[in-house]
Amino acid sequence: MKLISWNVNGLRAVAGKGFADIFESLDADFVCLQETKLQAGQIDLEFLGYNSYWNYADKKGYSGTVIYTRHTPLSVANGIGIDEHDHEGRVITLEMEDFYLVNVYVPNSQDGLRRLDYRMQWEDAFRSYLCGLATRKGVIVCGDMNVAHEEIDLKNPATNHFNAGFSDEERGKMTELLGAGFTDSWRYFHPEEAKYSWWSYRMAARERNVGWRIDYFLVSDNFKDRMVSADIHNEIFGSDHCPVELVISD
Repeated sequence: MKLISWNVNGLRAVAGKGFADIFESLDADFVCLQETKLQAGQIDLEFLGYNSYWNYADKKGYSGTVIYTRHTPLSVANGIGIDEHDHEGRVITLEMEDFYLVNVYVPNSQDGLRRLDYRMQWEDAFRSYLCGLATRKGVIVCGDMNVAHEEIDLKNPATNHFNAGFSDEERGKMTELLGAGFTDSWRYFHPEEAKYSWWSYRMAARERNVGWRIDYFLVSDNFKDRMVSADIHNEIFGSDHCPVELVISD
């Protein structure tokens, strides 16, 4: 069973860049998208054999998530059940028979770390939410988590130490989440490989492969024996992020 996660940085924009062909070529059971930047009714983008589940931000043209799936979930939930965190369309959870799939677009701490305090509150609430799910069955959480966890996860760690996505605080929260019983699937299968999933639009960063790995599939430890492989599709364009992949056994 194949799962894909991709921050598309505007679904209407990427739809004009061959998204439908990319979607079909990925041939996934679940496709989780972040930063759709849509409101209900702004796009008609469905695929034969898939159902779609959407979470829209209250603010127009901002954030938003969707999951396309070939499988019928037992239940669908938007948000994490905390009002202050549930107005930006950042989380969708599908309950499947033997696992939960959580699609997330984690808040960016922004330039100057001006939203870092909120990010820290979010991290604690989201970790609690995931740990609660993991007491019931396996959990797969994927999406743009807006942090490069270790120095291997970005091209220039020294010059980014105090920048959003590589601050000590953000990295520490990822360490806490992994320590609470989750495994970073890419690093599990590729412990020494540097490969990136996001590149700035500035200074030809993608052409020079000056990137960051901030898109993840994390798997709860009570489900990690189902992991088969993980990949990062940096050959796929259309966004400043590329798709990441997890394959699990049926």
